[in-house]
Amino acid sequence: MAHASYRGIARQHQYLRPFALTALAAGRRFYPGQVAMSSVNMSTWNAHGTQQDFMQRDNCILVDGSDSIIGSANKYDSHRFLPSQPQGLLHRAFSVFLFNSDGKLLLQQRAQDKITFPGVWTNTCCSHPLCGQQPDEADSDAAIADGSVPGAKAAAVRKLQHELGIPPEQLPAHQFKFLTRLHYCAADRDTYGADASWGEHEIDYILLAQADVTVQPNAEEVAAVKHVDLQELQQMMDPKSGLKWSPWFRIIAKHFLPKWWQDLQRTLETDEHVDIVTVHKLSC
Repeated sequence: MAHASYRGIARQHQYLRPFALTALAAGRRFYPGQVAMSSVNMSTWNAHGTQQDFMQRDNCILVDGSDSIIGSANKYDSHRFLPSQPQGLLHRAFSVFLFNSDGKLLLQQRAQDKITFPGVWTNTCCSHPLCGQQPDEADSDAAIADGSVPGAKAAAVRKLQHELGIPPEQLPAHQFKFLTRLHYCAADRDTYGADASWGEHEIDYILLAQADVTVQPNAEEVAAVKHVDLQELQQMMDPKSGLKWSPWFRIIAKHFLPKWWQDLQRTLETDEHVDIVTVHKLSC
């Protein structure tokens, strides 16, 4: 089934039953008291498949409002906004902001076949750390407290290669600067209408890096890329441009990005803007 058709069916059947029973039977969704996090089989990520495959196969890390891990669910169940879970399932995500040596930010436009927020412009890369990966992408409380977050960084390296073709050796995990976390919730009403049954509800780990890299976008994930300075970004985000933007990027661009960008070297080389304690709960 084509990705566009998949979205079309979702529009026609706003309350499709999630594959909860199938997921539970396959061990793809679980909560405390059912299966412990440590029982998930560790394996490297399979980058081959359709958007629907990833929705069923990839297991997001479920958390509570304080970002403590409470379980796992596949991407399909995590992103469904239904009467039984009107804000989906809160899960971890990451957002990469990659600048080149000229201080320009690499943006991407999400592919039209993406199931959530297709065709919108956003930061360099945004996705999810997953359960059952090697290296482990589920960061412990200790890893968050010391700011190392190796799990989120490993996920970023994985998805930068998958979405943008950036070789891991050009941007290894240790080059990322973890700044803070953002808690937001957004239904995808632009795509699915007022009663949208898809959306994002995430605690988003913000990762910055600066490097000149080779970019070879994966057409199934990315429609376009562009390096911009702050003034160019502001022009692109002017409502008169007609461009659409991801909700998480709009929040970050409004509340954080200009001050980080104003002195990028200071942001990357010092802890002036690091806040590993606060989970900023903000709306678009």
